[in-house]
Amino acid sequence: MKKLVYLMWSITILACSSSQNATTSKNINRKASSESYAQTITAEDLKTHLYVYASDDFEGRNTGEQGQKKAVNYLKDFYISQEIKSPLGEDTYFQHVPSAFLNKKRRRFQLKDSENVLAYIKGTEKPDEIVVISAHLDHEGIKNGKIYNGADDDGSGTVAILEIAQAFKKAAKEGNGPKRSILFLHVTGEEKGLLGSKYYTENPVFPLKNTVTDLNIDMIGRVDDRHKEDPNYIYLIGSDRLSTELHNLSEEVNTKYTNIKLNYRYNRKSDPNLFYYRSDHYNFAKHNIPVIFYFNGIHADYHKPTDTPDKINYELLEKRTRLIFHTAWEVANRENRLIVDKAN
Repeated sequence: MKKLVYLMWSITILACSSSQNATTSKNINRKASSESYAQTITAEDLKTHLYVYASDDFEGRNTGEQGQKKAVNYLKDFYISQEIKSPLGEDTYFQHVPSAFLNKKRRRFQLKDSENVLAYIKGTEKPDEIVVISAHLDHEGIKNGKIYNGADDDGSGTVAILEIAQAFKKAAKEGNGPKRSILFLHVTGEEKGLLGSKYYTENPVFPLKNTVTDLNIDMIGRVDDRHKEDPNYIYLIGSDRLSTELHNLSEEVNTKYTNIKLNYRYNRKSDPNLFYYRSDHYNFAKHNIPVIFYFNGIHADYHKPTDTPDKINYELLEKRTRLIFHTAWEVANRENRLIVDKAN
């Protein structure tokens, strides 16, 4: 009897110890995983994607045109290959954006039907709360026989999302999925007036009241004239406009992981360029959803056929993409939802 009791006691102790070790191991993995998964975002992979996405084959990705159709299929095929699902169900990654919507305020150059591309990873603990990572998939198309490839604008933001999605998926497969759901949102018609993001926010797949933030990426692969001597920078716009917590979190994440110089020059309300109103994050900000717009500034090839993938600084693109990934990770995994303390 004593031997049996001793044996039962030993088994219980071993089981408890094993359970504690497993729990501890899981906690350690979650704590360390942001940095380890960020390492999967590489300059080489970003370059591989961008040389396809901003190639002549995609004909400048003009809204509704054949090149843009190739672009959305490239994005869809990537998500399928990575086993990253669509929130729209099955293999339906496209949110149809009808020409009637796109042409509401247009009299000339009528646009054809287009698509937003949506993929997501469901949260493990707070699946109804959504972190949006966005970029626009379109560009200027072909003008006067010249292809406007849009490698930086916004091929750089588009391929950054692909790498971020891949990193989150790897984490999820290894049991470190985000607490909140992540929506990878590629929007159409930005160059025509922020139309794709406007359509999404007016026809959201997830209720806007459940959307925690939008991290919007629009041009992060180049260096502007102000930073020729010190390219380790990124402009942040909007981070403190609606949520002090988001701004502080962003600063802390950068200090901890990437040490990029965060430049708020274009975040000033007196900024004559009005960049805060000029990319897709603004359609979320209008609904009091906290945003950050990541931007490298204007360069000599902006909106010209010379914006080609050979001019991208891929090491810098890697570093900036990792910053956005770390920020999204922290927002998605923090205990409490971001507080909106500056609602309009």
